Amino acid sequence: MITITMTRAEVAEALFVSDLQPSQAPCAEVVRAAVDSTVARYGADGCAARVACEFGDHPDLAVRRMTWVRRILETAAP
Repeated sequence: MITITMTRAEVAEALFVSDLQPSQAPCAEVVRAAVDSTVARYGADGCAARVACEFGDHPDLAVRRMTWVRRILETAAP
């Protein structure tokens, strides 16, 4: 079994890029699974690049999504 340690910022980026939506009100287990699958799909650097792209292309929407991500991580931190 391999354990990978991610920073809080990396977890936030992965959740931001994931397919989860605020309307789903995900629990901690669902958040954890979404982060894991998103990092497996894009890698940490890929997640960061996608976040940067969204902030460049749609800053108003990206700010709202990151606010939701930060709120979720406070209550359902993986």
